[in-house]
Amino acid sequence: MADEAAAATEQGDEEKAPKKGLGIKMLGIMAALMIAEGAGVYFLVSMTAGSNSSAMSIEGTEDQERQQTKEVLLIEDRFQNVSSGTVWLWDTSIYLQIRNKNAERVEKIMLQREAEIKEGVAKIFRRAEDRHLRDDPGLDTIVRQLTAYLNDVFGTDKDELPLIERIIIPKCTGINAGG
Repeated sequence: MADEAAAATEQGDEEKAPKKGLGIKMLGIMAALMIAEGAGVYFLVSMTAGSNSSAMSIEGTEDQERQQTKEVLLIEDRFQNVSSGTVWLWDTSIYLQIRNKNAERVEKIMLQREAEIKEGVAKIFRRAEDRHLRDDPGLDTIVRQLTAYLNDVFGTDKDELPLIERIIIPKCTGINAGG
């Protein structure tokens, strides 16, 4: 009997004891508070942040855009070189990196002096030593010669800076045409 009385008191204690863990109401209240806090932070940040249009009106952005560069194709052709005793054709693409503010002027000169520019570039390739074309992975000598020649052709801008920022040669593949 004593065992039955002890078991009955244990069952009564379990029913009277509060449940462990959070109740559904408490979880709902906490979730609502977190959502309200998130919304409050969002509205606070959106109210204090400047608009996109005000960022564009900052002085100097137009000038900065004009100073950015773009690439323009100058020539894509094959140039002959016979300096090694055999005929080599160099399949080449040459790009000019120019500032946006000089783009119109450079393109106008390219149209007006197209044949002269092709002839000058072809002369550089014909006169180049074989080692400058085959053994120089960055084509540094050719790029220097092209830069000097093209700076003479295109000239400088009103700030006395060259119109051409950089010469880019992404493709210069040698083809042995002599057999």
